[in-house]
Amino acid sequence: MNNQDLFIQAFIYLAAAVIAVPLAKRFGLGSVLGYLLAGIAIGPFGIGLIGAEGEDVLHFAEFGVVLLLFVIGLELEPALLWRMRGPILGLGGLQVVVTALVIAGLTLLSGLSWQAALAIGMILSLSSTAIVLQTLNEKNLLPTNAGQSSFAVLLFQDIAVIPILAIFPLLASGADTHAQNLEHGGETASHESATTLVSGLPPWLQTLAVIGAVAVVILAGIYLVRPALRIIAQTRLRELFTAAALLLVIGIALLMTQVGLSPALGTFLAGVVLAGSEYRHELESDIDPFRGLLMGLFFIAVGASVDFALIAVQPLLIAGLVFALMAIKFGILFGLSRVFQLSLDQGLIFAFALAQGGEFAFVLLSSASQQGVLASETTSMLTAAVAISMVLTPLLMIVNERLVQPNVGTREADKRPSDAIEEANPVIIAGFDDFGNVIGRMLRANNIGTTVLDNDSDRVEVLRKLGIKVYYGDSTRHDLLHSAGAEKAKIIIIGIDNPEQALGLVHTVRKHFPHLTILARAKDRFTAYDLIKAGVTYPYRETFDTSVRVGIDAMKLLGVRAYQAQRIAYSFTRYDEEALPELAALYDDRTAYRNRARQRIADLQHYLQAHLNRSSEVLERDAAWDTASLMLDVLQQARAAEPPGQSSPRQPMADG
Repeated sequence: MNNQDLFIQAFIYLAAAVIAVPLAKRFGLGSVLGYLLAGIAIGPFGIGLIGAEGEDVLHFAEFGVVLLLFVIGLELEPALLWRMRGPILGLGGLQVVVTALVIAGLTLLSGLSWQAALAIGMILSLSSTAIVLQTLNEKNLLPTNAGQSSFAVLLFQDIAVIPILAIFPLLASGADTHAQNLEHGGETASHESATTLVSGLPPWLQTLAVIGAVAVVILAGIYLVRPALRIIAQTRLRELFTAAALLLVIGIALLMTQVGLSPALGTFLAGVVLAGSEYRHELESDIDPFRGLLMGLFFIAVGASVDFALIAVQPLLIAGLVFALMAIKFGILFGLSRVFQLSLDQGLIFAFALAQGGEFAFVLLSSASQQGVLASETTSMLTAAVAISMVLTPLLMIVNERLVQPNVGTREADKRPSDAIEEANPVIIAGFDDFGNVIGRMLRANNIGTTVLDNDSDRVEVLRKLGIKVYYGDSTRHDLLHSAGAEKAKIIIIGIDNPEQALGLVHTVRKHFPHLTILARAKDRFTAYDLIKAGVTYPYRETFDTSVRVGIDAMKLLGVRAYQAQRIAYSFTRYDEEALPELAALYDDRTAYRNRARQRIADLQHYLQAHLNRSSEVLERDAAWDTASLMLDVLQQARAAEPPGQSSPRQPMADG
């Protein structure tokens, strides 16, 4: 390939990514599926912009997986692993083992060898970390029991990739696919092993060499890499630190390759060793752009390698594989959710989220094919099945959210009846996570009676053990609000973090208890618009007040007088909150909204600039409110109130 061809190929890959990924994210499919669809579009079975050279790109881009595992290792501090040891080892371990054995057992019935069946079982036991975490995060499900359980399982799966890669050479030694791969032009394990440093050594020496290589990685990470990074960091050259990070990963990958192990194993171990290093975040930030680009390139190459000719020849077989894969994993995941006492609705979210194949399956299938564990035709069919299962996952999550949860989730709630409420207070708080908790403690500290409702049974039990009186129940229900004393209450504070549920509660309150003043939590400005349209007079954006406080502190650190910074912040807050109802009314008309919002931003900047220009006059008129003047007044009043013969200790005046 000459330089011109190289530039053409680079342009095609980058253009495909830049076009396809934003479109995929726009339709809620996620970036991984965007890369896969881009590869399908430009591949030999799409418009044919790339051909056989895609296989070479795929092998090159696999280094992105090596970088990914290094980054994962950097994030796995021993303390985090220890805190999550129960769900990681229990739920995650059982999911991988049970799924691998069940799929391997069923695969044996097709006539494949036990080595191939076990490899397929292990490969298909993994799920897509990228798709699952992104989907759960977009739907605000990560903090839930289902989200935390999914994270624990994915964490174990990411770790399990390492031993699975290490097991493949052992399976290859007894597999009968070597000849099959040669017939189909595939690579074999013996071909690769001939290039390693330990291939000619006796087996016991090869084992010692492998153990020694792992020990070298761990010890070097502790005693050599950290001092070396410290010296490089002292040069204050960012590009040199980036080069050192890449040198570290590439060097470890080469060492692992030379002893016959997966490069991912060594880089993962190095990442874990360096997880507690002071250079952890610097390493991660330097590696991440390369990791992201190579992973994107890898997924594009995978999409281009999907054999649609094979799918066209055997569409029923591929469809059957996809259905069997997702049905088996769904059943196992749902069963484990019940064993680990997840509620019915949370168990369904957990099972739907993880029922697909994962991106690591592409890596493992490629490795298994190269090492002679699986025939090339088998890997082609499985690659297609895994890719299709990943494409279907966002659609299944939508089905679960819109069709399954409204019917099934309510049954689980009925298993525990709402608590009987035997008090009536002027304030009702609906939702008692961190947001509602702070409000409730503040009101109770001032002897203001509050009735607290929350529909998370686990949180209710924890709060009760802490001595906080919380009632379990769905606050969107009219009867529960009635029993909570809504007819006699004055204020309802909506602290629910789910915008749809919060909006539903607003409608219920406005319909049945219109006398209540509603103070509602808004996730962002656009949620505040919806609440205003529903009749909420006081929407409170989650991060707005914190952002204003940060702005005040930033101005003070830059030399702005404290009182002046407070006045600017007050003016900014008042102006912004006055704009909310006006902009909310225009939000459905996007053109009018943008024009008015743009004008509001310009007016605000002009208003604050005029305020700054008048600051000296304002401060002079309001000098009595400066810190020094206030302190002087307080001290003079204190001295005047002192009994004769006593005096207060002198205190230094604050610099006004």
